[in-house]
Amino acid sequence: MDSFELIATATFGLEAVVKREIEALGYRITDSRNGRLTYEGDLRAIVRSNLWLRCADRVYVKLGEFTAKTFEELFQAAKALPWEEWLPENAHFSVTGSSARSILHSVPACQSIIEKAIVTRLGAHYGVERFKKNGPVYAVRFMAQKDEFVLMINTSGPGLHDRGYRVKDVPAPIKETMAAAMVSLSFFKRGRLLLDPFCGSGTIAIEAAMMARNIAPGLSRRFDCSFWEQIPQELWKEEKALAYRAIDQDAGFKIVASDIDARAIKAAKRNAEEAGVDDCIDFKVLDVRELKGSAGKLLGRGSSAPGIDAGRGVIIANPPYGIRIGESEDLPGIYAALRSWLEEHPAWSLFLITSDKSVEEAMGRPADRRRKLYNGDLEVCYYQYYGK
Repeated sequence: MDSFELIATATFGLEAVVKREIEALGYRITDSRNGRLTYEGDLRAIVRSNLWLRCADRVYVKLGEFTAKTFEELFQAAKALPWEEWLPENAHFSVTGSSARSILHSVPACQSIIEKAIVTRLGAHYGVERFKKNGPVYAVRFMAQKDEFVLMINTSGPGLHDRGYRVKDVPAPIKETMAAAMVSLSFFKRGRLLLDPFCGSGTIAIEAAMMARNIAPGLSRRFDCSFWEQIPQELWKEEKALAYRAIDQDAGFKIVASDIDARAIKAAKRNAEEAGVDDCIDFKVLDVRELKGSAGKLLGRGSSAPGIDAGRGVIIANPPYGIRIGESEDLPGIYAALRSWLEEHPAWSLFLITSDKSVEEAMGRPADRRRKLYNGDLEVCYYQYYGK
């Protein structure tokens, strides 16, 4: 298996961000559609993708793509795919999927047909009729769209948002992949001050710190493909060793994470410790409506940190929406505080994600850019206000 196709799935609206990440790893995108990007790779690409992709949901090996309008066509096309190249005789495999605007709209029926096709193919190859399924996990997934089927195997297992550092949580946490995308789309970089005034469990601040220090997001977890016989353990050791050497502990930046809830701050500190970035984040119990004074005061004990320009900071915010947590009557005060801060610090930029549609009116001007996203099942907008 010198080369094959991989698919990285992504939250709607983040395809361009994930595309940049894949290309940064050195791989060529061959197809880009809503929610998924296809690219060419090898076994090392599977390892690197799972270790390094910050904003993708999962990484899959693509087995095939075909048109099927009857269950017989689905069975024959699925059976013709080279399952034996990936699934060993004792593979613990299952089939899940989705169907949209297809004649074969019954997902359970499609699952059953595809599983039967796999069993038939593997049975003929291995010369067995029954499978123990006590080996490594191979989660097969299909996507049916307008009678076009894509069949693939999940290499990641649990979603890539599961970094492993979030040991303490708060209500309505944002996914790590979404937080990483918000940072990636902002102006935060080395030498700048980042403020998250609604930090909750600390996800945005932690993801920003990991990006600034070039810490591979998948370095502390295992994946389904970690146990596949196709991928030598030596390959995992090589790529993890390279990832550890790539970490930059001397990167110059500063992050302040605050929240009105002391319990949230306690959880955020614990998560930052688990992620290994607690030394570069200042956690504060602070009501955003009390955010006043010079930007330099935010640096606190780090005010003497070399190269940190507090005058050109970045706010990345996931405020309460008034839908999932918090009360809608709190929003005017929150927006007024953010607006006041930007008026007093015109070189600062604000990046704010919310489902509330009154943001631009409350901020007194339209956003410089908007990006429609989904935070779970909730449609949100990422408002971007650029500083001078």
